[in-house]
Amino acid sequence: MPVGLVVLVGPPASGKTSFVRALVERRQVEAEAVVSSDEIRAEVFGASAEPADSDASDAVDGRIFEERDRRIVARLAAGRSVIAESTNVTPQARERLIALARRFDAPVTVLRFAPDVADLLQQYAERGRADLTAAEVRAYAAVMSRDAGADRLRAEGAAAVHDVPGRRQSVTPAEAATRFTFAPCRPPGL
Repeated sequence: MPVGLVVLVGPPASGKTSFVRALVERRQVEAEAVVSSDEIRAEVFGASAEPADSDASDAVDGRIFEERDRRIVARLAAGRSVIAESTNVTPQARERLIALARRFDAPVTVLRFAPDVADLLQQYAERGRADLTAAEVRAYAAVMSRDAGADRLRAEGAAAVHDVPGRRQSVTPAEAATRFTFAPCRPPGL
C-alpha cells in the first residue's frame, strides 16, 4: 500500500498519465495528490512552453520543478501522500524527490513504467505528441534501462519498487490502476 511519496518512473508515452488519471477517476486518490510536471508546465506557461534556446528552456524547467517541489512539500508537510508524475528516469531527478521525502521521514515508493521499446514507440505514435521525437523517446527509454533498475531504485532510497503492467501484459492503464491501493501517510510524529 503506497504511502508517503510515490515516484512514477518511466519514459514519455509509457502510460504514467493514463495510469494516474485512472486512479483519480476510480477515486483511489484525490486529484490534488497527483503533482504532474506537464500540468504545471501548462498552468504556468500555457501551451507554448517550449522556448527555442536551451538557456530559456532550462529556466522554464527550473520554474516548473520548483513549483512541483513546492506542491510535494506542502502535501508531505501536511502528512498527506503525493504522487510525483514526471519521467524521473535519471538518478538526479529521483535524488531531488527522495531528498524531499527524507525531510518529512516519508517513505518513497517507486512505480516503474517500463514497456518494451516497440510498445513505447507505438504508444508515442498513438498520442500524436509534437513536443518530442521518436528518437527522444528512445533516448529516455535507454536512460531508464540503464539507470532505473529495481535494485538501483532501492539503493537510492525507495522503500518499495513495483512494476506497473502495461500493453506487453495486455493490461490497460485503468486495469493497472486496480492493482494498487493508496493510503494517506500519517503526519510526522504520530
